[in-house]
Amino acid sequence: MARKFLYVVTGLIVLVIAALLAYRLWGMQLIRAVMVPREAFAQIPPLPANAYDDPKMWIARPDIVKDNPALWTPEGVKDVPAPAKAPEKAAIFFIHPTSYITTLGDAHWNMRLDDQEALATARRFVQSQASAFNAAGSIWAPRYRQANYGAFLTDKPAAEQSLAAAYRDVAQAFAAFLKANPQGPLILAAHSQGTRHLLQLLRERAADKSLTDRIAAVYAVGWPISVEADLPALGLPACARRDQAHCIVSWQSYAEPADPSAVIESFERKPSFTGRPHKGTHMLCTNPITGAFNGSAPASANRGTLDARDADKPTRIVPGIVPARCDTSGVLMIGEPVDMGPFTLPGNNYHVYDYALFWADVREDARQRLAAFLKK
Repeated sequence: MARKFLYVVTGLIVLVIAALLAYRLWGMQLIRAVMVPREAFAQIPPLPANAYDDPKMWIARPDIVKDNPALWTPEGVKDVPAPAKAPEKAAIFFIHPTSYITTLGDAHWNMRLDDQEALATARRFVQSQASAFNAAGSIWAPRYRQANYGAFLTDKPAAEQSLAAAYRDVAQAFAAFLKANPQGPLILAAHSQGTRHLLQLLRERAADKSLTDRIAAVYAVGWPISVEADLPALGLPACARRDQAHCIVSWQSYAEPADPSAVIESFERKPSFTGRPHKGTHMLCTNPITGAFNGSAPASANRGTLDARDADKPTRIVPGIVPARCDTSGVLMIGEPVDMGPFTLPGNNYHVYDYALFWADVREDARQRLAAFLKK
């Protein structure tokens, strides 16, 4: 019996080693085969012109009081969300990251608005990310027909077409947001796919001083931005220090040893906003602990990381466990791997947790930048 058990264990070990070897040799090919939609791209019809007048097209906005994920705060946070229309507060536009992740036959290039699973995941992102800004003002977070996760794994024309279709929804939601908030300071924030769309918005509206003059800060997190080749086309500079307003914040989180090669290679291939090649330029890295361009900070200076690992306990803020250092590659190093949950990506990529790692620091950052903007 013992010998048979050892044979079984040995067989399992061999299978695991074979699987790991197959992943190392053909990992991305296997992922693409599973995650990239097989159907031909079909253009989705535009939304009705007044679609975003309907509160149901928003995950969060000030008149949604019941079940508004953006009003959430973790256990231990004493400051409450800012009331709607509060004086000296900002209107905040937040674009959530990709929550539409499907495989094989279930995959469309763009999410359907009735996809409840993708919407539920988007709500969780708004809760864990956009909530960091709720002390600075009222948050508007639109639903949109986002591109499938697989669109980021292929060079097929359908990938860019699906992203363009998603952007049209975002641009329409942004117009409705501005119509509802014609005056006062603005904070624009996003993550991952959301940041890609936010940067396109900025690029297209960079010359519109009536808009850019109102922007207290932009949080373009989880997407590479070239300091030399992209920033000049966005109408705002990089944030150099925390007491600076009217500027852009960005970072991408990795534990050490880090392997950001996949992100860097994709970044170098993609066209820039100015037409200058990305290769040879520097990715923007803001240290979220200090609010400064580049630099480092010890874990002891981190105001608080979201701890949501135990589903049976309320999510809480834990200070002092994650450091931050902007690497010469342009990514943010967080030291040794930290247990944040099951969604760490290959290469020690903590992309999913870009906001959660520094939730309390983002909260303070938004507060200080808004104060600096209002002082001017």
